[in-house]
Formats: sequence, C-alpha cells, structure tokens
Amino acid sequence: MERTTPVLPMLPGVPERRSFDYVRHGTVDLFAALNTATGKVITKLSAQHRAVDFRDFLDEIDRQTDKGLAVHVICDNLSAHKAPVVRKWLLAHPRFQLHFTPTYSSWINQVERWFAELERRCLERGVFCSLDDLKAALEDWIKVWNDEARPFKWTKTADQILDRICRYCDRISKPGH
Repeated sequence: MERTTPVLPMLPGVPERRSFDYVRHGTVDLFAALNTATGKVITKLSAQHRAVDFRDFLDEIDRQTDKGLAVHVICDNLSAHKAPVVRKWLLAHPRFQLHFTPTYSSWINQVERWFAELERRCLERGVFCSLDDLKAALEDWIKVWNDEARPFKWTKTADQILDRICRYCDRISKPGH
C-alpha cells in the first residue's frame, strides 16, 4: 500500500500519524515454513495462492532441507493444499507429510508469531509504491530474520495459561459484565 499523503513522524508528545486511505498496487502471497527447532524460515513469494504455487513451495522446502529428514508440514484447510497436483507431488516425496489443522482453528502458534513479527517489523509502517518494492522489503526482512534466527521460547507453562484463562472466564461470567 502507498499512503495518499506522507506519514507524519512522531514528535515529543505526538504519535506518528498517517492517512487512512491508500493506493493499492496489487497483492502478493507469502508461503512460509518455520523450522521450530532453529527459528529459520523458508519462504516463497507468489502472485497467487493456487495448488501449483503451493506445490512449487513444497519443491523449495525439499531443496532447502536435508534429504535424510522427515518433513512435517502443518497446513490450514485451504483447498490448494489438498488438490490433485499436491497429492501427486506427495506420493513422489514420501518424506513429506501434511497435517491439517481442524476447521476454524488457528495455525500453529509459532508460525502465527512469526507472521506477527513480519507485520510489526516490516509491513506496519511500510509504504510500498509497487509490488516489486513490497517483494524487496519482504525478501530483505526475511534474510535479516534468518541471519539471526532463534527458536521461539514460550515463557508460560500450559498450566499457567489455563489458570489465567479460568480466572478470565470467572471474571467475565459474573453479573454486570
């Protein structure tokens, strides 16, 4: 997106300001495979999100991973992930196994966290006047990420998270809420 007016910088006591309207120059799909052990990401930019694009992304993962490793890919339920061209590819590459999240559920939290970092550090304040500008910014940011990659570390245990959810549910279920 390109803002219709320049972003006004932060000043002491004044937040950054930007116009609400923008000019759209197109879209690009970003496929991402996060290695949860190292934090490195394999990505592919694509003009669309079709089955052949996903198959090409699987080829990229195949090229960049050790041939002796089993590869488990967690996918959402997009039809492109289940298309005949992908099934045929999987038959020819038995080390790959796709796992699908339940319908209406979230992706694995770690890759969501990575996309949130991409949004916050690369896209949120960005102004991209063309698809090439956007692609270059994405590729540059992903390179920087991979050069300093570290796995995400959760700081809360499952019990701590569940306790907090229970306290929240208890609080909002009382009268007056």
